[in-house]
Amino acid sequence: MANPNTRETLKQYALRRLGKPVIEINVDNDQLEDRLDEALQFYAQFHYEGIRRTYLKYKLTAADKLRLKNPTQSSEVATDIASGNTTTWYEQNNYLSVPDTVLAVTNIFSFSDKANMNMFDVRYQLRLNDLYDFASTSVINYDMVLRHLDFLDQILVGKKPIRFQQHDNRLYIDMDWTNDLTEDEFLIIDCYRKLDPATYTDVFNDIWLKRYTTALIKKQWGQNLSKFDGVTMIGNVTLNGTKIMQEAEADIEKLEKEIRDTYETAPAIMVG
Repeated sequence: MANPNTRETLKQYALRRLGKPVIEINVDNDQLEDRLDEALQFYAQFHYEGIRRTYLKYKLTAADKLRLKNPTQSSEVATDIASGNTTTWYEQNNYLSVPDTVLAVTNIFSFSDKANMNMFDVRYQLRLNDLYDFASTSVINYDMVLRHLDFLDQILVGKKPIRFQQHDNRLYIDMDWTNDLTEDEFLIIDCYRKLDPATYTDVFNDIWLKRYTTALIKKQWGQNLSKFDGVTMIGNVTLNGTKIMQEAEADIEKLEKEIRDTYETAPAIMVG
């Protein structure tokens, strides 16, 4: 298939680029699967087309409230080698588990209610008394007042500190879980999530991914053949797996530099 749309068609595309069926490619299917997994992982980690910014919401349950109100503690003992003194450190397990497809959490939506206003809200009064007519009233003062109110909200209320690390899939939010959120209230996070190729099959047809998968399989082929370097085959053909492997390593280095220079999302955006 000219345009791969599954794992198998991408593997066959790479093998054809390497010469199959004219040339026998000495790579086991398990090795092909490993190299494809490696290529997809690298693609999701560094290519902006392999991820998507999205918003995930989670409804806080009664069980969550109970667990986070009185979180269990994990402890670790540290021992000073010189004196033999020991200290015990504790960490509260006040976290929510997130899907393993999430690579980074950049923000959580504010818990303060800015969508609804009543007549005692300063923004309501501002609009009622100072912004009754857009045609004859300047919006500059209105904009400055809203900016000032937002600044006050930031310094008096602030944002909830978050901690996230993709390998444990735990989102820690350092807040008062007893009072800040109520049962059945939604928590909304702003995050980056890797695309699932099984769902978004166009990923398999990405030009960079096709070239990178081919280079990884070529390197595996060269590694397999390098065990028989110098062996003369039928027809006085001499195997040279080392050369194939070296060519593949040069291709891999070039492609990895290309993705970091051209396709990588800015690191500051991905910090969570």
